[in-house]
Amino acid sequence: MFGLRRVLLQSSRRTAAIRCASAVPSEYHAPGSHSADQSRRAAWRSYLASGRGSCKLFEVIDVNRSGTISALEVQGFVESVGGETSGVNATAWHALELMSEDHELTLEEFRKWLVAATKFAPETDAIVLQSSKAVEEGATKGAYAINASNMSQALRKMQYAVRGEVVMKADALEQEGREILYTNVGNPHSVGQKPLTFFRQVLALCDLPAEHGVDHPNASAMFPADAIARARDMRAAIGDAGTGSYTNSQGIAQFRGDVARFIERRDGHPARPEDIFLTNGASSAIQHVLTACFASDHDALMIPIPHPIYSALVALLGGRQVGYELDEGAGWEVHVETLETQLASARADGLTVKALALINPGNPTGQVMSREALEGVAHFCKRHNIVLLSDEVYQRNVYADDKEFVSMKKVAVESCPDLELVSFHSTSKGFIGECGRRGGFMELYNVDPYVHSQIYKLASSGLCSGVAGQIMTSLMVNPPAEGDASFESHAAEESAIFESLKRRAARRATLMVDGLNSIPGVSCQPAEGAMYAFPSVELPPKAIAHALATGTSPDNLYALSLLEQTGICVVPASGFGQAEGRAGFRTTFLPSEEALGAAVEKVAAHHAAFCAEWA
Repeated sequence: MFGLRRVLLQSSRRTAAIRCASAVPSEYHAPGSHSADQSRRAAWRSYLASGRGSCKLFEVIDVNRSGTISALEVQGFVESVGGETSGVNATAWHALELMSEDHELTLEEFRKWLVAATKFAPETDAIVLQSSKAVEEGATKGAYAINASNMSQALRKMQYAVRGEVVMKADALEQEGREILYTNVGNPHSVGQKPLTFFRQVLALCDLPAEHGVDHPNASAMFPADAIARARDMRAAIGDAGTGSYTNSQGIAQFRGDVARFIERRDGHPARPEDIFLTNGASSAIQHVLTACFASDHDALMIPIPHPIYSALVALLGGRQVGYELDEGAGWEVHVETLETQLASARADGLTVKALALINPGNPTGQVMSREALEGVAHFCKRHNIVLLSDEVYQRNVYADDKEFVSMKKVAVESCPDLELVSFHSTSKGFIGECGRRGGFMELYNVDPYVHSQIYKLASSGLCSGVAGQIMTSLMVNPPAEGDASFESHAAEESAIFESLKRRAARRATLMVDGLNSIPGVSCQPAEGAMYAFPSVELPPKAIAHALATGTSPDNLYALSLLEQTGICVVPASGFGQAEGRAGFRTTFLPSEEALGAAVEKVAAHHAAFCAEWA
């Protein structure tokens, strides 16, 4: 653990101004020179973007090549990049400013400062370390070969709030015997949603040895005829080696054909199996595409603010992110004017925007976009030669009677045929909720054939996606048809799940929007789709000041208080990105309707108590 106090102690040696001014090489530029400023700014931007290049950054700061950064050189660095500290820990930056008075830093000390400077406020070292007892057991060991300051800084900086500090605290409380209601993640089966029977029957028959499943003499007494027939067909497609062997890296050809036919039925336009990749959920597909996109520290992805996962992947892959804020007051609408403004600003900063991520229906915001809005985004991307990444995993989760899901593929074919598009779907959401199967797919549309081949190469490096997920993806897009033995029972199960989700969405709208809107300072847009609500919470100034003074975000403080007082686990809105000055949280409406009603009442009571405590 490297706190700022230790950084200051480790770098407490004083420097002599005489040494800074003497023995200067002929190529030396004074710390304030234009050439030195440019070099430092370029190296600083590169490091912030990628987490790489700490040695190069050290070298351009150490202009007299002494092997340490003197106080004068620290001062020159602070003056060069002082206006470019967005996302940098303010306390750490202030510590560096203090160092410019009388300290010098070695490379290792400077790396430790970089760790402190680029640490996200809510994620303290103690929270990170508690996830691994091995760290505690090895605490007395000397210097590790791979440690906090020389490991991949892109990985260290990557954050995923959905399973961050609040969830870790919830897990600890649960182990102590507390009853916790987890509403932090869209994980339907964990809160009581039952798996679809037909899908599990087919999956079981695919996994079982034939003599214990499809060929068992009593199979027809245990399984419906269409489940046995589907399993036989799938087993033939998988091959004699069965579900325990690798498949084609792009996925089993017959299952990709099922996906292509699903897309054609959905959109009224053809899809090609060779453009389909079966993946371990949508997240791995997104990571594949972003890996192909980012070629330099200046390559960027435009992402909606708020969003669930993209900033984590961008940080991990060493890219840059350009946020575009959704309009909360207009039901989380996307405005093309906002996209144009943010793109122009990014380009002015020297960034190359390669792609834009769009989430429809929205996560964490729950909006369902109109066709007109989708067309606006499509034409924006086409106009600026940007690849559109359309995250559509909640396409079957639409609850508002006046809303319908329209795929970006349909929009592209009919309104913007030259658009370069990758769209994503997953078995984790919809009526299936099979999160643990990690099944999903992406379709590449108008993507450069060479890039297509390189994405295939990347998929091949992982050999293949999980076969259970591939089976579940095929079932998702090709459920029992009318006339099949399981059609009526399967349709009834789907309907029960959907109607329950729809009721809970309406209930959330009533209880959260009407109920919490009656409390001054709390507001929430209606949930039209997906499975989340994203309320805004106005917090007392004293609570905000306390949070900032203790190195956390105001809504992280609020979420921890909510957890400790009520046992309800939500995700701080700051983990998704939000407008400056806003605070709030994301919550799912997946728990049972009885549990949900009680939870909303607890949230309302907690909010009143929290505001009174910090008044």
